[in-house]
Amino acid sequence: MALDGIFLHQLRRELADRAVDARVDKIYQPNRDEIIITLRTRGDRFHLLLSARVNSARAHFTRCLPENPMQPPMLCMLLRKRLTGARLLSIEQPGLERMLRFAFDTVNELGDHVRLELVVEIMGRYSNVILIDENGKIIDALKRVDAEMSSERLVLPGVTYHLPPAQDKLNLLEAEVPEVLHRLETQPGDSELSKGLLSALQGVSPIVCRELQQLTGHGITLYTKQLSEELKQRLAFFLGQLQKTARETSGTPHMVVDLARHKPTDISFMNITQYGTSAMVRTAETFSELLDSFYAERDHVERMRVREADLLRVITTASERLSRKIGHQQAELAQCTQRDHLRVCGDLLSANLYQLEKGASSVQLQNFYEESLPMVEIKLDPALTPNQNAQKYYKEYRKAKTAEEKLTEQIEIAQKELVYLDSVLDELGRAQTEKDLSEIRQELIEQGYIRALRNGKGKNRKEPAPAAPLEFCTSDGFTVLVGRNNRQNDRLTLKQANNNDIWFHTKNIPGSHTILVTEGREPTETALLEAAQIAAFHSRGKDSSQVPVDYTQVRHVSKPQGAKPGMVIYVQYKTLYVTPALPQQREEA
Repeated sequence: MALDGIFLHQLRRELADRAVDARVDKIYQPNRDEIIITLRTRGDRFHLLLSARVNSARAHFTRCLPENPMQPPMLCMLLRKRLTGARLLSIEQPGLERMLRFAFDTVNELGDHVRLELVVEIMGRYSNVILIDENGKIIDALKRVDAEMSSERLVLPGVTYHLPPAQDKLNLLEAEVPEVLHRLETQPGDSELSKGLLSALQGVSPIVCRELQQLTGHGITLYTKQLSEELKQRLAFFLGQLQKTARETSGTPHMVVDLARHKPTDISFMNITQYGTSAMVRTAETFSELLDSFYAERDHVERMRVREADLLRVITTASERLSRKIGHQQAELAQCTQRDHLRVCGDLLSANLYQLEKGASSVQLQNFYEESLPMVEIKLDPALTPNQNAQKYYKEYRKAKTAEEKLTEQIEIAQKELVYLDSVLDELGRAQTEKDLSEIRQELIEQGYIRALRNGKGKNRKEPAPAAPLEFCTSDGFTVLVGRNNRQNDRLTLKQANNNDIWFHTKNIPGSHTILVTEGREPTETALLEAAQIAAFHSRGKDSSQVPVDYTQVRHVSKPQGAKPGMVIYVQYKTLYVTPALPQQREEA
């Protein structure tokens, strides 16, 4: 990713032209690595995204607002306290370093005007957002760095803020082109020109260095110690253009799109030609729009992945524990199948009490339950009387019989719970938004798989409003509703749907409840088929063909008492075998 110093220099001017003198309206922290500041002027209102995410650190205006947590983190509340209502004084960039310093004029607790700075450091895994007071002391940061993490630079509350260590590179805002050529000539060893430029210049990324080499050598690989006078002159010309772009902030936003994968791969402040016909270069109106477009999908996927990981861990752990429990119980149940032998031993001892004596460790008796009357050896406890030994066998028989009944019941309950967890795992795999994940988390909290977090007042956090079910339209005009998760499946089937609506669900396959809304009409064959295809698409059988889908009127669907969310029973149903497909989805209001 090429958000280098010169790119940031262009972006800084764009931000300053629009945001300086704006006031802070609201502050959000949607996750641990991002802060969104809403700024307002007399005629405008916009959102400034500050990200310290390892693979996408940046600062720009955004229209892609991620969902916010119900409870703001501590740093977010601190920023709201210190910066809400503050006026943005300036946005500065030290040289071509990958950092921006946002200076704010705000009022402290005593009513005095003070200057606070919010520093955004864009440095890969060392990226950070740091709040600094009027005395240069760190108030707090997104990522605190203590002595165990770094011995060179501490980022902790109360510590004086220091700039990151400077690199021995030339700054094109100050250095001239001959200095750059001289630095290349005096570098030790003979390296590729693009790598030599990367080690000599501050604020340029690998893609810019490769582009300079491409333009200088017309696609030929060049080396720093093997440049002819003609190539040096060409290199000096393109370095001069780069210097002019940096000093005049005349760059234009460009994005490289891989044609094979149809995926954005890089960005720059200049046109990129090095990829030839294997990539397409797109432009944008502003640098902020370019960054929004470049990161929108990837950041969404990353946020989903982070939130999904802990839910997946909870479900997997619970499933593995249940599987082990069922295995142990089935082994115990197998031992209970020998209980009839215990009853036979008790009966044989009771029938032969007259010929038994206390103190024997075993006895040979005829088994009168079999026609051949075979002799059976029965072990005895020498400390017990013959009658007590017989009663002991009867007691063990009753114990084994009770254990079999209890184990059978417990295994059935555990298997139903395993089926439920499998359905949650399926809905987790189909979650499309962070709100979907929040509802799944709430479901797991209600079922006791996740401990509910509490706020400072000791009350449970406010539950977000449930999302609406997915809505589709069949080719002949019928509405089809699909539950996003188990809780919504229950609401959709048991509360929202009419008794005459048609309920669909894949047969013995985890999936969503699907409702064909009839509104008093007789459903057509086309509507039934397409609704079944939608139900199959929103199930684990999505990638299969000839998926069995059961359907019946909603009146024939019921929920057993104490059943897990999404678990229902149904009667008087028919089955369709369909290939999963998805018609047009209606836009959410």
